[in-house]
Parts: sequence; C-alpha cells; structure tokens
Amino acid sequence: MRVLVTGATGFLGSNLAATLSAEGYHVRILRRAASNLMAIADLDLEHVIGDLRDPEAVRSAVRGCDIVFHTAALVSYWKLQRPEMYDINIGGTLNVVRACLREDVGKLVHTSSVAAVGFRSDGSPADETTPFNWGPYDVGYRISKFRAEQEVLKGVQAGLPAVIVNPSVILGERDIHFNGGQIVRDVYRKRIFYYIDGGISVVYVGDVVRGHLAAARQGRVGERYLLTGENLTHKEILEITAEVVGGWKPLFKMPFWGAQTIAAVSETVANATRTKPWIGKELVAGLNLTCWFSCEKAIRELGYSVTPFRTAVERTFAWYRAHGML
Repeated sequence: MRVLVTGATGFLGSNLAATLSAEGYHVRILRRAASNLMAIADLDLEHVIGDLRDPEAVRSAVRGCDIVFHTAALVSYWKLQRPEMYDINIGGTLNVVRACLREDVGKLVHTSSVAAVGFRSDGSPADETTPFNWGPYDVGYRISKFRAEQEVLKGVQAGLPAVIVNPSVILGERDIHFNGGQIVRDVYRKRIFYYIDGGISVVYVGDVVRGHLAAARQGRVGERYLLTGENLTHKEILEITAEVVGGWKPLFKMPFWGAQTIAAVSETVANATRTKPWIGKELVAGLNLTCWFSCEKAIRELGYSVTPFRTAVERTFAWYRAHGML
C-alpha cells in the first residue's frame, strides 16, 4: 500500500514515516528541494520534490496513494511570518484536500493541533466539542490551524473521507528543530529557572504516531480526535524535566506580566533584525491559562494510550545525547 506523508522531514512527519516504513508501507514524501534531511537520513522513502503551495506538485505527490497523512505546517508565533504561515497552513491544506478529492484517495488524515480547539475558563479539560475561543488573543498559528480544519471539513462535505487529529505539545525523538524539545534543551542548559501559572498537555511522539495510524484505520470520517498526553502545570513540567536532565528546578514564580515583558522585548529585537524571536508575544498570549485536554474519545474509538511525561522526557533526552545535539 502506498501512502503519502507531507511534512516528513519535520518532527512528527519523520516519526510517522519511520513507523509506516517499518510496518511495510511504501512511503512517499513531498518535500522541498532545500529541506533538511537529517530526521529521515536512515529511512528508505520515495521523494517527490515540490512545495505544498503548488497545487500541481501536491496533486502529483498524491496521485496513486491510498492514504495521505498531511502533517506539514509552519509553526510560528511571529507576526511578520504570518502571511507565509497562512499560505502554507491554510492554502497548503486546501491544495491537499483538492488533490485528494481529484485523485480519489481512500483516506486523508489531517494533522491539526489542540491550538485549533478552545479552552475552558474553569481549567477543566477541553474536548473535541469545545468551541474555538482564541479569537480575542489574535494568535496567528491558532487561527491558521482552525481555518485549515475548516478546509478539511468542506472537503468532507464534498465527499472526501477525511479524519482530523489534534495533538498537543509533542515531545520525542527526531525533533531536530527543537519544537517540544526546546523544553528539554533549555532546562538542561539551565536557561529556565522560573515558572508562570497555567498548564498544558504534553504528549509523546510515539503515541501521536500510533494515533495517526489508528485514525487511518478506524477513525470516523469528519470527526476530530484529540491526541494528547498528561495534563500538567508549567511548574510540574519543569520540575520533572529537571529531575531527568539534571537542570534546575524552578526557583520562583514569575508574574505573567514579566513573561509578557520579556516577549515584547524579544519581539522588538527580532523585528528590527528580521530574525525569529526566541519568545514572542503570540507565544506568550494565554500561556498563563490552564489549557488541558481530554483524549477519552481517542482512547474509546482508536484504542489510544498515553505514555507518561517523564518517560517521554527520558527518551527525548537520550536521543539528543546520542546525536550530540545538546
């Protein structure tokens, strides 16, 4: 069976491609000519060179595939990068949807994010039915993922057999760009020694990959499935990570306005130098909220399971050390 993975040179996509290949699938990937291939250097894959923003390149990549896993996206919390992010995350998704419809693909699994799901003001876990309520925060990434989902759902109405999966913050091997892995690196290098109120859900990449495969096999068309992990406070995340990697546990609580100030300064410098900020205002927006999620639907319908956060940190740290990336 031939499958297409978009975003396979990235964190989640490379892990997904590795698992699919190990299970005997013929794995085709769509990538740009200049893509960094480090994350997939050990994999035997069929490469199609093209850009997600090019409809013909996308259709060529989709042609002949039984299943398409659309994991590609630009993750950015920098306002200057928003137009490019919208072109990739929304426009690129529209190209994938149209190509899948035209090429009569058997199943599209669209990788969204909990960024497209709303939060509950009382701090209780949100689920697939929690409406998107991030509008007032004006976070471009969240908007892009929400609008991309709408393109997939329009495709479903047109007859596309598509399923949406929504991972939370992902941690694990092959994260060469330090997405979720930035937590591990920063604590290891003793760059973080404080915490702020609020909390998030962190999930192990292996769980997310298995969730994708289950969604392809038995996910109900037009449905969303939250692929999330343990719900933890920021303080708990930093404490556990420090215990694993030998960093500093948080020494004090920083007021939220302090984090906002750091982000504003960082972004001002970034705008002046045209370099991506270490931490920007959009990343901090809502960071003090308790954004927890329930994955009960995925457990019930997909047989999903959750790896403990500590185990995810241990595996991530071991992979970085083995590859000399710390």
